[in-house]
Amino acid sequence: MKGTGGIEGSAGAAAEEDAATGGISAHLTADEQAQHHRRTRLAKETEIVEDYVELIADLIEQCGEARAVEISRRLGVTNATVNKMVSRLKQMELVTTEPYRAIFLTDEGRRIAETSRHRHQIIVAFLQAVGVPEDAARADAEGIEHYCSPETLAAFQRFVEKPR
Repeated sequence: MKGTGGIEGSAGAAAEEDAATGGISAHLTADEQAQHHRRTRLAKETEIVEDYVELIADLIEQCGEARAVEISRRLGVTNATVNKMVSRLKQMELVTTEPYRAIFLTDEGRRIAETSRHRHQIIVAFLQAVGVPEDAARADAEGIEHYCSPETLAAFQRFVEKPR
C-alpha cells in the first residue's frame, strides 16, 4: 500500500526508488543481497552478547567486580533477564560465576569485550569528528558498533586519524 507510511510503505517505496533510479539494490545480485542480510542477522545475534561482556568488563574495571544487580540497573532490564543471559554467557564460556557471587570474564570474554570497546571508541570518535554531539555519538555508537564491517571501521579510523 503506497503512501501509508510505516515500515512496509517505506520499504516498498525505497525498493521502487532503487529500481527506478538505479540505486544500490538494483546493482546487487541476489546472492550479494542475501549475504548482506545474513551479516546483519549475525550482528543482531551477537549484539546482546557483546553488550553484556563489554559492560561486565567495564564494571570489573570500575568496581573490581560485576554483579547481576548492577548489570540489570545499567542495562535497564530485570534481574531475571540478566540471570538468563549470564547462564547463556557461561554456557558460551565467556564468563565464570558462582551462585551469589560476582561475574568474571574468561579470556575469550575479555577478548570480545576489548574488541567491542575498541569498535565503540572508533565510532564515537568518527561521529564526533563529523559534528555529532558527544552524548548523541555515545548513544548512537551503542547500536552502530555491532553492524559495521571491518572495512567500514578501518575507514572511520583513517578519517579520525587524518590530520586536518
